[in-house]
Amino acid sequence: MAARRSHGITRVRRILLRPAVTAALAVLAVALTAASGWLGVQVYERRTTDQRHQDILAAARQSALNFTSLDYRHYDRDSKNVLSGATGDFKKQFSAQTEQLTKLVAENQSVSEGRILDAGIVRADERSARVLVAADSKVANVATPEGAARNYRLQLDLVLEDGRWLTSDVAFVG
Repeated sequence: MAARRSHGITRVRRILLRPAVTAALAVLAVALTAASGWLGVQVYERRTTDQRHQDILAAARQSALNFTSLDYRHYDRDSKNVLSGATGDFKKQFSAQTEQLTKLVAENQSVSEGRILDAGIVRADERSARVLVAADSKVANVATPEGAARNYRLQLDLVLEDGRWLTSDVAFVG
């Protein structure tokens, strides 16, 4: 009789414990799924932000390089390179000055070989960014045929248009 009773109690315990264990495992599974989903979203957002920052820096570096590199022998091409990465007021201002700059560059036989030293994002969101770029160049012309070193600290404002980061403003800083 005692063996039957013991067997009966064990059986009751099993019945009582199964729903509790099942519920605990279900809660644990839901918690792990939610945590995995949250972590997945965090990783995706981080990768998206990192890729956006890489795209912004690449566009800013190229824009600054185009802006600091020119050669009087093919200034039309060089100015088109600047304009291809420009938009807004910067594009309007540069376009308006292109004819005058073409004459000036040709008269002085100017050649500038730009080099980007470093670039960093000041701020960025999904549609706009501000980047500081340190650049230098060797500038040769009729007055200094051997060339002279120039240092530039540029602040570039960029906007995303049709999937491309374009420079909307350039300012010389510091």
